[in-house]
Amino acid sequence: MLLCSLAAPCQRLLISELLCNPEPGGSDYVELYNAGNDTLPLDNICLFAWAGNSLSKSYPLGDNLQVAPHRYVVITTDMDYLTSHYQVPYPNQAIVLPKMPAYNDASGTVIVGTKDGVVLDRLDYDEKMHSPLLKDVEGVSLERRSFEVPTQNRSNWYSAASTAGYGTPTAPNSQSTEFLFREADFVLADEVFSPNGDGYHDQMDLTYSLPQGDLHANITLFDAAGRPIRQLCNACLLGTQGIITWDGLRDNGSRATAGRYVLVADLYNRDGRHQKIKKTVAIFF
Repeated sequence: MLLCSLAAPCQRLLISELLCNPEPGGSDYVELYNAGNDTLPLDNICLFAWAGNSLSKSYPLGDNLQVAPHRYVVITTDMDYLTSHYQVPYPNQAIVLPKMPAYNDASGTVIVGTKDGVVLDRLDYDEKMHSPLLKDVEGVSLERRSFEVPTQNRSNWYSAASTAGYGTPTAPNSQSTEFLFREADFVLADEVFSPNGDGYHDQMDLTYSLPQGDLHANITLFDAAGRPIRQLCNACLLGTQGIITWDGLRDNGSRATAGRYVLVADLYNRDGRHQKIKKTVAIFF
């Protein structure tokens, strides 16, 4: 098996994300990332099936294709499934192949290389790389955390965040450590909002940025008497950054009355450690 030289531009085409266990009737996808500073042509690029200890059948990505610096390209066989189950902000960066390697749900190997058999990147994956807190990983992609850490480092992969729809094809990975702020924080865009449907401050936006991407959260709104009125997240797997919104409704669908409310975010990781964050928000009409 030939490996591309570290000095060669092609070495910067890296595996970024993998969906190998789609929902019934769905299809796998593989996302690649151009970590270099030059546009890379994809005419000579293939996905390879891995049989035993050698490259098997090749699946060329097609002609007249390229990926810009620091951009993503996702490969699938079913664009309809991709766009109906995940947010795809850049559909023009998707490549639809008639066939691609079959990636086993439990474990397997993803290989991207050139048509003459030079391997550019390889990922040996298995389902234990997902968050141990997820009961079901069907429809959940594995995301790469860092492009500076070797692909085969198991700790460099994790389940896509539930708040990102469990997959981020063509977009920055929800579990990426490349886009973190240095301190964990939750920020309210506005501490006062008016959910009256007039198009102005109709919802509360809670923006978060976290120092790690393996945190789960229970996020609940309480009224002034300390009674829970709305649960925004129940054991949600958070990414390294995102937005959680409240539309001003209670869990029963009724509109919350004007007044002050307390948002409590209880975060915990796989080791069972907790940290609570509280924010005050007010509704007015």
